[in-house]
Amino acid sequence: MDLASVNEELAEIDGQIADIFRALQNGFQKLDKIKDANRRSRQLEELTDKMRDCKRLIKDFERVVKDEAGSVDPNTSKFLNERKQSLIKELNSYVALKKQHASENKRVDLFDAPSGEDAFGEENVLLASNMTNQQLMQHGDNLMDETDQALARSKQTVQETINVGTETAAALKAQTEQMSRVVNELDSIHFSMKKASKLVKEIGRQVATDRCIMGLLFLIVAGVIAVIIVKIVNPHNKDIPDLPGLAPPVSRRLLSIVENNG
Repeated sequence: MDLASVNEELAEIDGQIADIFRALQNGFQKLDKIKDANRRSRQLEELTDKMRDCKRLIKDFERVVKDEAGSVDPNTSKFLNERKQSLIKELNSYVALKKQHASENKRVDLFDAPSGEDAFGEENVLLASNMTNQQLMQHGDNLMDETDQALARSKQTVQETINVGTETAAALKAQTEQMSRVVNELDSIHFSMKKASKLVKEIGRQVATDRCIMGLLFLIVAGVIAVIIVKIVNPHNKDIPDLPGLAPPVSRRLLSIVENNG
């Protein structure tokens, strides 16, 4: 059965996996001819990277198979599952071959994942001869479930980060608006203080002017009172003229009367 007739994406993934398998076959053949330990290590690292890429493509293949499960007939579904199992078996054989070369080269197996999440690490990879089809399918399903859970946790973390960012932005906006209101209130207070200071200065000038006028009036009244007192005490002092509206002293009135009668 042609994969392209079932799903073009499956056919493309299968072609990429086939290219990697050919590269792995050529790489291991080349590795047998390399004697230098450092070169063998570098070659093993390159092959390990290719196997990781192959593992990722097989997961993509299984994802597309699951998506197509409801739209294909049972025979096609069986064919796709068998194809997936054969890909896993072939990759496992290369993994075992890589482990053998790594052991011979006395180097750490670089294909094992430090976190234990590598689907084809030392603890998770079994030789195809020791695994049944059901075990392979169960193993693949478990790995996909773990991957889905990891993706769900990542999505939840991203969403929580977005929520925190949104809340932070809202808080910053509220604080900015509050600061703007405070600045406006400070400007208003400053304007009121300037206006009050100007009004105080005007009142001060008016008070000073009123004090000057009152002082001048006081001096005038005091002068008039002094003149009146002097005129009363010394009525014959001709150096001080009579004040308008003030009657002359009694002696002067009598003298004027006598002069008029004479």
